[in-house]
Amino acid sequence: MTPIFDWSYALEILPTLGAALVVTIQATVLGMLVAVTLGLALALLRRSRLRLVSWPAAFVIEFVRSTPLLVQMYFLFYVLPLTGLRMSPLATGVLALGLHYAAYCAEVYRAGIEAVPRGQTEAAIALNLPRWRTAVDVVLPQAIPPVVPALGNYLVAMFKDTPLLSAITVVELLQQSKMLGSATFRYTEPLTLVGALFLALSLLAAWGVRGLETRLQRHGGKR
Repeated sequence: MTPIFDWSYALEILPTLGAALVVTIQATVLGMLVAVTLGLALALLRRSRLRLVSWPAAFVIEFVRSTPLLVQMYFLFYVLPLTGLRMSPLATGVLALGLHYAAYCAEVYRAGIEAVPRGQTEAAIALNLPRWRTAVDVVLPQAIPPVVPALGNYLVAMFKDTPLLSAITVVELLQQSKMLGSATFRYTEPLTLVGALFLALSLLAAWGVRGLETRLQRHGGKR
């Protein structure tokens, strides 16, 4: 009688799943780098006094937030090549993840920036500091630490959204487990291992974010 969970088979497929996990982590890390960088740029553009700058930034943020990530992935994968811009499936997935979560990160940054007391900016203006130095040296160092937990939540959410990359032919962790299951007609072991890996890494990322938050708060208190 075949056991419900075969430990020998699980150990046999673990290296294959490990290779796919590397792809998943790579997509998450690169996508998050795009998201936090582009999100900050969008937040600053949206807060611009020039409507010609702030309105398009606001439109981009709301448009991306209001459309599904899978639709955006399909658009980048199937439409961009028609314009002559061709990227690998993984690069397309990283771009899609980064653009999608950049819109959410932008709102987090904006909330953090607006939470900085107005007097800080006024004091910098009184000292005749340029606007860029006021933003970089005064506002952002106070705005970013409080928003780290929210950014960390988006990191975990992006990690859990990486299975969508299989829709554009990226063999990430979940897709690899489905391929193993279809080849051996045993889905229990690969899917169980995938769930355990996602759970373990999500908890590890959450723990790391809490540690970073504590360190930033301690550093802020000393300053």
